Amino acid sequence: MADPHQLFDDTSSSQSRGYGAQRVPGGLGYPAASASPQGAFLADPVSNMAMAYGSSLAAQGKELVDKNDWEVQYQQDTPVAPRFDVNAPDLYIPAMAFITYVLVAGLALGTQDRFSPDLLGLQASSALAWLTVEVLAILLSLYLITVNTDLSTIDLVAFLGYKYVGMIGGVLMGLLFGKIGYYLVLGWCCVSIFVFMIRTLRLKILAEAAAEGIPVRGARNQLRMYLTMAVAAAQPLLMYWLTFHLVR
Repeated sequence: MADPHQLFDDTSSSQSRGYGAQRVPGGLGYPAASASPQGAFLADPVSNMAMAYGSSLAAQGKELVDKNDWEVQYQQDTPVAPRFDVNAPDLYIPAMAFITYVLVAGLALGTQDRFSPDLLGLQASSALAWLTVEVLAILLSLYLITVNTDLSTIDLVAFLGYKYVGMIGGVLMGLLFGKIGYYLVLGWCCVSIFVFMIRTLRLKILAEAAAEGIPVRGARNQLRMYLTMAVAAAQPLLMYWLTFHLVR
């Protein structure tokens, strides 16, 4: 019989018998999930959602790999940019060296009481004019001896501009230690730039001859060697010509 003081009837037992649900120990009174896929998802929604998301990313990644070539591509006829190859010619050092050379030349002229804006401008324009003459002469020589090379005008400016680094060192040592320091440092820098130009231009000019199948002792290959030696030998001469009057 129902309790006369109870306001509502207890129907929990009848519902349990009606729906057939079973209590799970430690389940806080909630019915256990069924073995269906929906029940498995409800049992651990976070891990199942992560698995579904990972599978989706894997499928998208496979599709991208199938559609795109992820290997780095290099054009065979174009040099690699300096940011990808430390041996590639770069204009940063030559440009900074040229500006520093002009400033050091002004300092040297000032210590000798010979400084004037006109003389400093003449020094800068003279160095720039010689660089222009060098580049034009090399380009003309390459054209006359029909050299097929990947050397561009920018590359030549970069290679020829490295001599300003040695010129700066020679002038600074001349200001500190006199002509002895100037000749020692400048001589060492001249030898260094000579070897550098030989090795660099040999790879750029003579290697093209080997690729074209030109005999090593052929006339055209001899002209390439003479051009390489002439460009390398001109660097020490210009280094001395543009700096000897700055040290006394």
